[in-house]
Amino acid sequence: MSADAEMLNFIYQNSQMGVETLNQLIPMIDNEAFKKRIEAQLKEYEQIHGEAKKLLNRHGYDEKGIGALEKIMAYLMIDMKTLMDKSSSHIAEMLIQGSNMGIIDAVKRINQYEKEAEKEVTALMKRLLKFEENNVERLKEAL
Repeated sequence: MSADAEMLNFIYQNSQMGVETLNQLIPMIDNEAFKKRIEAQLKEYEQIHGEAKKLLNRHGYDEKGIGALEKIMAYLMIDMKTLMDKSSSHIAEMLIQGSNMGIIDAVKRINQYEKEAEKEVTALMKRLLKFEENNVERLKEAL
């Protein structure tokens, strides 16, 4: 698989996981200010997801979304982790952990593919990276 396809599919899957996770968590959030912050994150994930899909299609690649088993596992994990504690602090902690995993994977892929990938693909990956880094900083306020 080409560098562009690898990076774009990572962006596509990462943003898809963000969209699905936040859609699952938003109804659990009681704190309105925190809910608005998470809804803003959801919008950005949706925009990045759409941009990744557009670039994948423009380059002639099929988007490879998250598999059904992975979706089910993520859904169950979120359900389990929020069963006893639905506080904003706990949800922020969960989201920080997810964003940190995304940051690590994004940096790895940038380092691995930046020289081979097209500039617009690398730019979208860097946008995702910056977004994840900003999420962590904003979510720390809710801890």
